[in-house]
Amino acid sequence: MIHRLYLLSFALLITWIPACAAPPIPHEPDRVDVTLHASADLVTTAVVQILTEGGYSVDRTDDQNLTTGYRQEISGPWDWLLRWRFGTSRSRVEVMVTPTSESSSRLRMNVLYEGKDGLFTQWEDSPTAQPQSAQNQLRLIKNALQLL
Repeated sequence: MIHRLYLLSFALLITWIPACAAPPIPHEPDRVDVTLHASADLVTTAVVQILTEGGYSVDRTDDQNLTTGYRQEISGPWDWLLRWRFGTSRSRVEVMVTPTSESSSRLRMNVLYEGKDGLFTQWEDSPTAQPQSAQNQLRLIKNALQLL
């Protein structure tokens, strides 16, 4: 009787495990490409301010390009462990600000958002959460520049 119970449990486990696996859901990249009626210096300053307030550490690679590390989701001494093993989402941003004239500039922003389901899964591309989305970042930048 116990042997049959183990056999039934094993059979259920074998049929249940593949049901958990699914192919990733395709999604569009989260990008913004707009022309703003403000100088490139003002746009760059606003982008750095908004991203820093949003929990990103901003690195300037050259005069036009900005990149960030992963967004600081929580603060504490064990952040790295929580994000690495238990975290469910993380995001980083790549920005390019190009002057088009003295009073306008072109802003290209790409938000890279990754998620994972559990402790032993790998990070995978995911649809961007609304607060970190490129459209929301653009709205905050326009608000900081008073362009709304």
